[in-house]
Amino acid sequence: MNKKVPTNTITRDLCDIAAPTGNIYESVVILAKRANQIAVAEKKELTRKLEDFKNERDTMEEVFENREQIEISKYYEKQPKPALVAISEFENGEIFYRMAKKEDNEE
Repeated sequence: MNKKVPTNTITRDLCDIAAPTGNIYESVVILAKRANQIAVAEKKELTRKLEDFKNERDTMEEVFENREQIEISKYYEKQPKPALVAISEFENGEIFYRMAKKEDNEE
């Protein structure tokens, strides 16, 4: 993530979040789905990187002494939370979304 995303929670105006969709609840659903996508992608990437260190015969001493593995884990811990990234993308108009079409009978 090269963009500047805050690493802590900040206060936001609900009207600004609701503006793109016209409904705060629809905006929150979009943000939640995007945050979930980001979290899954980060988990896959972290798991893939940590697989390189997996060894069937690791002893407890070897597990605690692997500095590279610790550095990779610390890097991911310092990354902004997926929800904050999703909000930043939403505010910058970087998220594509579409609403499902309503059936004529539902109206």
